[in-house]
Amino acid sequence: MGNDRLLCSEDLYPLSLERFYKVADRLNLDPSIREKLAVVKREVTVNFPVKMDDGRFKVFTGFRVQHDIARGPAKGGIRYHPAVCLEEVRALAMLMTWKCAVVNIPFGGAKGGVKCNPKEMSEGELERLTRRYTSEIIILIGPETDIPAPDMYTDSKVMGWIMDTYSMQKGFSVPGVVTGKPLSIGGSLGRSGATGRGCANCISLAAEHLGMDLKGRTVSIQGFGKVGAEAAKILDEIGCKIIVVGDSRGGIFSQKGIDVADLIRHKKESGSVVGFRDADNISNAEVLEISCDILIPAALENQIWEGNADKIQAKIIAEGANGPTTPKADDILADRGIFVIPDILANAGGVIVSYFEWVQNIQEYFWPEKRINRELQRILTDSFGRVLEISKKEKISMKMAAYCLAVDRVAQATKDRGIYP
Repeated sequence: MGNDRLLCSEDLYPLSLERFYKVADRLNLDPSIREKLAVVKREVTVNFPVKMDDGRFKVFTGFRVQHDIARGPAKGGIRYHPAVCLEEVRALAMLMTWKCAVVNIPFGGAKGGVKCNPKEMSEGELERLTRRYTSEIIILIGPETDIPAPDMYTDSKVMGWIMDTYSMQKGFSVPGVVTGKPLSIGGSLGRSGATGRGCANCISLAAEHLGMDLKGRTVSIQGFGKVGAEAAKILDEIGCKIIVVGDSRGGIFSQKGIDVADLIRHKKESGSVVGFRDADNISNAEVLEISCDILIPAALENQIWEGNADKIQAKIIAEGANGPTTPKADDILADRGIFVIPDILANAGGVIVSYFEWVQNIQEYFWPEKRINRELQRILTDSFGRVLEISKKEKISMKMAAYCLAVDRVAQATKDRGIYP
């Protein structure tokens, strides 16, 4: 989606550093802390063969990066996508550090990925790829060191394969090595829809702050995967009107509103939102630019940039994806008075409930879903309030406030721990 140049995932790390340096300047961060947080702690690139269904072997490239572990074990998803590269994974690991810090859970940031096209692979091929990739990065991961989770084009089934592979190597079951697992092997209630639920919760908090009644408010969603679809369901239940939805093949528009349940069925059957009944097909650009009250970019990174930021017509933007807006676009949106709920807050629901799952695995005591959803809302409400407080006090955007809070917390942890030896 979006501008082809911006789909180059190598762009994301320099842009993440640009945002970090702006925050470091504002915080007047100690030069030594600044230098440490600008680089990743540890990274591994693995090239490994996988036997395909036709009998041939194909070599895939995978990555695992840990950005910082000052506040606890590394935490971050694993994605399978053709555009995965080391620069992208570095950037996403850094984002995970800030995300865990802004919601104040005791994790550092990590990320992983394999460069592949899962849409062109059978389930057997994906399982063999997952198990071999797990074996290659097993030196890094573990419940006390680095805990993976689902990300783009990975799911609970993939996490189950990782958990089983890791456990076979250890000789006993280790459910805490990953989160987002099936319930039958230690997964948590409420995890599968947590990112979308958290995004919807943040939108409700923003609307309350702005004095906006959400009933009847129009919503555009770019990306109709795990995050976008769940957010759409919850906002629809609240009374919002979903008028635009887009995915990798294009978008659809209906001013009278889209039946979310029917759209989910349509996408499951056809593989795309395009061609949905009672809706007009539109371009990917229009998904972002059509007038609406709430815009949720929940697809790829760098979708809102200096070339289209002045065309956005939403009152609230909730960044369901990681890094969907470039730093220059941040400034444009802030100047235009658009209320942006930053990615490290808007999509933190997944890592918060992953934290709950990890805690439950360690304790071997599982919580009811009502408690999980209640605790998720409590943490997001507290975190949103703290970010809003900084934003108003310092007269800065919500995004700058969130990143300042996160970087400051990681910097403080780094100072308090000191440097070994």
